[in-house]
Amino acid sequence: MELYAAIDLRAGRTVRLVEGDFGRETVYSEGPVEVARRFSAAGVPWIHVVDLDAARTGEPTNRAVIEAIVESVTVGVQVGGGVRRVEDAAALFALGVTRVVVGTAAVTDPEVLPEIARRWPGRVAVGLDHRDGEVQVRGWSESGGRRVRELVPEVVAAGAAAVIVTDIARDGRLAGPDVVGLAGLLEETGAPLVASGGVASADDLRLLAAVRSGGSGLAGAIVGRALYEGRVGVAEAVAACSALDGPGGAGGEGT
Repeated sequence: MELYAAIDLRAGRTVRLVEGDFGRETVYSEGPVEVARRFSAAGVPWIHVVDLDAARTGEPTNRAVIEAIVESVTVGVQVGGGVRRVEDAAALFALGVTRVVVGTAAVTDPEVLPEIARRWPGRVAVGLDHRDGEVQVRGWSESGGRRVRELVPEVVAAGAAAVIVTDIARDGRLAGPDVVGLAGLLEETGAPLVASGGVASADDLRLLAAVRSGGSGLAGAIVGRALYEGRVGVAEAVAACSALDGPGGAGGEGT
């Protein structure tokens, strides 16, 4: 399981929302490029960037910042938020982004994802953000009218190299990840799932790393607030993602 260190962008700043609520925002840094450099230097394999402004409005207001992040690091950069057309994906790939994340369009426009995946095979993920299993779109402001369990097999068949599953009720709250729900989804679909929402500690990451079905585990875990607030260090988080035995087991270190 790989660690994805999250950088959420709003008006060019590094922020975190609570349960997707734009009115419950914490600004962690005025310099997201410096945050990205710190994560890269500490050894994260991926940086996960979300353009919150674009996710909500479709307008790519943070592309200059995204380009600066890509140029400043030596690790993979995955970017989502507002990727609703093939042209949006093309613009991000032109900046040097490793992988794009299609969210709203994967639910509302069935032609977009297959075309992006055809043009950039293996470089497209799908973000499915949900409340109680019901997918939300347009920056978590509207219901997509579909269930996560229905959509995961569909987007994988359409070419998604990974599926990011975000439990909005846990996002930004340090409430712990939905381990049981993710395990069930993995067992049901066998898809390359990336867990998002609720990670508060190295123990949470070890629990996620221990999830198994048919010999396969989760593909990754996205961590944001816990890193910013020092609840887990980057090196400790990377090590925890490689553990297989859960908290206190032979595969992990104590927090």
